[in-house]
Amino acid sequence: MSTKFETRYANSPETVKTYNTTQLRDKFLIDKPMVAGEINLVYTHYDRYIAGGAVPTLPLKLESIAPLKSENFLDRREMGIINVGAAGKIEVDGTTYELAHKDALYIGMGAKNVVFHSVNNSDPAKFYINSAPAHASYPTQKTSLAEANKIELGSLETANHRTVSQMIIGGIITTCQLQMGMTELKVGSVWNTMPAHVHDRRMEVYFYLDVPQDQAVCHFMGQPQETRHIWIHNHQAVISPPWSIHSGSGTSNYTFIWGMAGENLDYNDMDVAKITDLK
Repeated sequence: MSTKFETRYANSPETVKTYNTTQLRDKFLIDKPMVAGEINLVYTHYDRYIAGGAVPTLPLKLESIAPLKSENFLDRREMGIINVGAAGKIEVDGTTYELAHKDALYIGMGAKNVVFHSVNNSDPAKFYINSAPAHASYPTQKTSLAEANKIELGSLETANHRTVSQMIIGGIITTCQLQMGMTELKVGSVWNTMPAHVHDRRMEVYFYLDVPQDQAVCHFMGQPQETRHIWIHNHQAVISPPWSIHSGSGTSNYTFIWGMAGENLDYNDMDVAKITDLK
């Protein structure tokens, strides 16, 4: 099988307070989503969210995995994909979508045959994948980075000047609950999502990219008064429970992809934690 997966179970905030570094990384870090010639996924029990990657050095067909108990992967799911590698193509039930670097594709519930391709197998596409349960089928649709809804936030003075690109979100693409986008930090800025926040009605996964070689991002998580951290490198992801903040600071500027699911599609549905209240 070209589709591999592992399962991560939900953890209570009280339990996470007792975790050491290795335990935190084992529970929340997705350290190798991009493996040449494979589809690698993590099935998390937070909102039954799936995150991972596909790196086609030859065509890779998306196969159903055991937890789904379905003939096809998307029989009861929707999927969002952003290409973080070289040019690629995704074939969905006979229709081919070309994805350049940082283009996104939404695939609605009910699609049966999904195949990942690279334009040049020696310089492959790297498809970052998110998937969530769905209750209705919406059309498969591509969004380029240029077509995204862009929001300017922060400032250089507070080291968090960034551009948020909403790509798979209401107003651009209709989905059941999945939302995805990309945040790019300006040169000289290192903080993302600051002030930090939680959103008890949704969970989230962060995927870090454009992290220069020999640099890293320190991802902060945990309850606002009981924070923890995980050091993350390029093309790694981290699971963020609904009760946890999700913020980071890098040793250089970088980009991250956010994906989320839950019972509220309001992008601004969040409970902000004051910077001076974080502990």
